[in-house]
This record gives sequence, structure tokens and C-alpha cells, in this order.
Amino acid sequence: MNENVHILNHPLLQHKLTILRNENTSTKDFRELVSEIAMLMTYEATRDLPLEDVSVKTPIATDTFKTISGKKIAIVPILRAGLGMVDGVLKMIPSARVGHIGLFRDPQTLKPVKYYCKMPADIADRDILIVDPMLATGGSSCAAIDFMKEYGCKHIKMMNILAAPEGIERVQKEHPDVELYVAGLDDHLNENGYIVPGLGDAGDRIFGTK
Repeated sequence: MNENVHILNHPLLQHKLTILRNENTSTKDFRELVSEIAMLMTYEATRDLPLEDVSVKTPIATDTFKTISGKKIAIVPILRAGLGMVDGVLKMIPSARVGHIGLFRDPQTLKPVKYYCKMPADIADRDILIVDPMLATGGSSCAAIDFMKEYGCKHIKMMNILAAPEGIERVQKEHPDVELYVAGLDDHLNENGYIVPGLGDAGDRIFGTK
């Protein structure tokens, strides 16, 4: 793995991820945990945001302090499971715009199929944070990155709660310029393309559809 892959090992992330994996965790708790994990991951993924000086008058004195230098960010969830991470990211970056990419994985070919795409008008001028709980085969992630590059986006990061080595390898190969932020790196993919040991189908567990 190269320097663009960041495996986040913060104790709070690991604790919440363990609860997330448990098959007995309720839909309500699962959904809340996904949002909380996304919020904690955003803290790490935005560590390199540029700062500028600003003059502020406190109740005691006027001085110069740091503020984020007008960086425009767009959050792009891969539907549908990626929606579960959006609120957590927005709690950290409330001024971010949100685009949407609708993809589903063909059960036979395991390849991504696009069914929806809607972006802010100025998407090409924004730093992009693509969010999806699972990075499995890497097909959907690479397709989403391809779409964003077609829009003219040049600064793209990807944030996944869980990843398989196969998915990371594929994204690195096809998009070596994209930084990956992952809370958990699991062992492998099974014959159905699911992450092992994983946490099951993130979309079904977020929305209670199974």
C-alpha cells in the first residue's frame, strides 16, 4: 500500500466498528454508529485543509487566529449505503454541498451499473469526498471516481468504513492519485464479493431492508 492509503486506528473508531460488526446490533444503533464513525473519519480526512489568518476580537482582546481558507467541499455518497455517512460528515463540514451517485452491483457480473447522478453546479471547483461504507471489489468506487473526474474534479478523496485488500488494490491501480481513508481493513472477499469477516450488507443494515 502506498502513502495515499490511510488506515485509521483510533480507539473510538475501532470500538464503534466492533459494535457495528455484531449481527445483533439493531438497525437504529447501526445507523447511528455509521454516522458517528463517518464524523470521526472526517476529522482525519480533513487534516490537510489549508488555513489562513483572521483577526478576531474576543471579550478580552483582539488577536489573529486560524480559520479554514474558504475551501469548497462536496460530499458524494454512493447510493444507497453511502447516504448513511452523509449526516456525520455534514456535522463536521456543515457548509459542504452534497452530490449523489446511484450505483448498484450486478449480482452476476459484480460490475457497477449507474442509475442516478446529480451534482452541484460548481462541482468541478470543489474538493470531493466520496463516501461509501464498504470498499469490496472496488468496482463501484472506481466507477464513482471515474464519474467525478468526468465532471472535471481534480482533488478527490474516498472514505470507507470497511475495505478488503482487493478493493484497495484496484483503486490504487486505477486511481493512484486518490487518497483512501479506511476505518477497518479486513481479510478478503468471499465468492459472492462480500468482505470477510465484514459486517454484512451495509445498505440493508442501515435501512432495515433485510
